[in-house]
Amino acid sequence: MKTVIKVEHLGKRYLIGSPEQSPDTLRETVVHALKSPLRRLAELRRPHSDKEDSSFWALKDVTFDVKQGDVVGIIGRNGAGKSTLLKILSKITEPTRGDIYLKGRVASLLDVGTGFHPELTGRENIYLNGAILGMSRLEISRKFDAIVEFSETDKFLDTPVKRYSSGMYVRLAFAIAAHLEPEILIVDEVLAVGDVQFQKKSLGKMQDISHGGRTVLFVSHNMGAVRNLCNRGILLRNGQCVAIGSSAEVVDEYLQLTLTSMDTMSIADRPRINPPKGIKITDVQIVNRRSGLKGEAETHDDLEIIISYEVIGSVSYFAAEWMFRDNNGGYLAHSSSSPMGDVLYHPTGTAGQVRCTLAKVPFTIGQYRLDVGLAVPNVEYLDYVEDACILAISSCDPGKTGNQLRCEKAPVYIGGEWSTN
Repeated sequence: MKTVIKVEHLGKRYLIGSPEQSPDTLRETVVHALKSPLRRLAELRRPHSDKEDSSFWALKDVTFDVKQGDVVGIIGRNGAGKSTLLKILSKITEPTRGDIYLKGRVASLLDVGTGFHPELTGRENIYLNGAILGMSRLEISRKFDAIVEFSETDKFLDTPVKRYSSGMYVRLAFAIAAHLEPEILIVDEVLAVGDVQFQKKSLGKMQDISHGGRTVLFVSHNMGAVRNLCNRGILLRNGQCVAIGSSAEVVDEYLQLTLTSMDTMSIADRPRINPPKGIKITDVQIVNRRSGLKGEAETHDDLEIIISYEVIGSVSYFAAEWMFRDNNGGYLAHSSSSPMGDVLYHPTGTAGQVRCTLAKVPFTIGQYRLDVGLAVPNVEYLDYVEDACILAISSCDPGKTGNQLRCEKAPVYIGGEWSTN
């Protein structure tokens, strides 16, 4: 297959807080012009050493090729440079150095409602957005019904899009981009805004696009989607390309890097939905009640989850919850201390612990991530920590037969009573 994307020694540098940084968009250009006089004054007063330290490389010496018909998953942690790379490939942002080669029409979906005018209706924005993306009016009219049907916005076509929800925005924007029949489709994580059914339909549409010989670049934190949709993967870390290969190999390497970095990461550095409010999670442990080991178990062992917290404000009551996820990010199990809305915990003092006992944990061999949260039920999270702890299941032999049960497709084992007639 012929090469349709070629990236050579690509680099993007941002000068943080500096007037020398070139704006990337029209909005940034206007703001940049208005702020320039004040920035020049601040620049004169800033020490020379600070100017040297203000340089930040979002991408550094990135090189790769993409063949026609490839579906490439671009993965990495937040801040790895994924969105910056897509903006450069979409010609929204200019690179600082390096070269890119694109063969064919490119359609990009990077931000919710990109190219939409909020005062125009959905119908008008279909024509506007299609024109921006390179479609003729005749081509848009020919595909208009298919776009509306896919986006499920027929009832709101004559409503200004400023009244659309974020989900409606992204459904319409993706439908326009996907029906362009571009040679190259670039999609960022915006699909996460839509509901589960629409995400599934969108992934199916991207598969159809690739089967037609067109190329898809897909950024996602959903490792399951990357494995299933993509045939190739690119792993970015700190702005550098650290792995290129099959999607399965690249996802495995990313997960291993993530687990390795988590081993040395304190609870304070773990990802949080929002800053703690009133109460802060200070430690999370998974203790094996049989062996006493932390974070290690066998299928059907009994476990205890211990959440330590510190009161940092005014909190009258709270509930606790946890969620187990697999390595692809999919949620497997959930528990809450207030399933019927009853609040169980009233902090007395400046610190405390919440404990949850699990009987016969059902997970099979593998590594599982634990998210924990403390919340005022049905109101707000006081603190929520992603990847708070890792549980490693090293053995799956519930009947102690000496035979290990392995099933990669199903991470949960449910014992049953078997018999024959």
